[in-house]
Amino acid sequence: MTATARRGRRALSWLRGATIGVVMLFFALPMVWMFAAAFKTNVQVTDPGVGLWFSPTLENFRSILHDGQVITSMGNSLLVGVVSTALSALLAVPAAWAVGRFRMHRTGSLILVARIVPAISLLVPWYYLFARLGLVGSYTVLVLSQMFVSVPLIMWIMISFFAGLPIELEEAARTDGLSAFGAFWRITLPLAAPGTATACLLAFVFSWNNFMFALVFADDRTQTVPVTLFNFISYASTDWGGLMAAATLITVPVVVAAILGQKYLVAGLTSGASKG
Repeated sequence: MTATARRGRRALSWLRGATIGVVMLFFALPMVWMFAAAFKTNVQVTDPGVGLWFSPTLENFRSILHDGQVITSMGNSLLVGVVSTALSALLAVPAAWAVGRFRMHRTGSLILVARIVPAISLLVPWYYLFARLGLVGSYTVLVLSQMFVSVPLIMWIMISFFAGLPIELEEAARTDGLSAFGAFWRITLPLAAPGTATACLLAFVFSWNNFMFALVFADDRTQTVPVTLFNFISYASTDWGGLMAAATLITVPVVVAAILGQKYLVAGLTSGASKG
């Protein structure tokens, strides 16, 4: 390799690194601002002259922890997110295997339609139905409404994943005496663990962040964290310090889940990208 070629590759490497750094900085700045604002007073938050150098205070965290509503809402969001994701995976993963393995193209098209239809368009008929059943304000209605989005999401991710796995493994298992579902349960499902973890993590994050369903269907006892954050905003003023402190707290579970599932998340995304 000539010296000119080496310099060109070195310059391209530096340019790539600089581009990645700029993109990371662009996406990280709002998080840094939120974290810093959580330790400021409302006056400091709204003062453009106060940057990252200030005297931090823990009063915002003391206030929201003393009130207790944020912690209760986090528990509600965790309960709804875990239950809705688990039930969605229980339904969607075997269904995705059947669609992907047996080439049910029409069913796949229906799933795509379910992903495209805006969930907000169903809020009025849902509210009427659940109100007649006496479920409005319960955890049940929150779980069911989240599943409307989580089931198609998990299915859509897993269909292509199952379609990319070699069918010869299942055929060998069936030759050894397993049923079709037995081959799926003992052979295919363990191989699909990265894709399943990816789909479940994305479904959980959607449930954790969803605002509209909880705003319409939840009450004071079952409201989730997005609705609680909205309560910091009033007609007259906004408690920016408390809002940023609460936002910092509710970001922690999602970040922890992403870190713990990073290995499966990366493996699932790269496997889905490389399989056809």
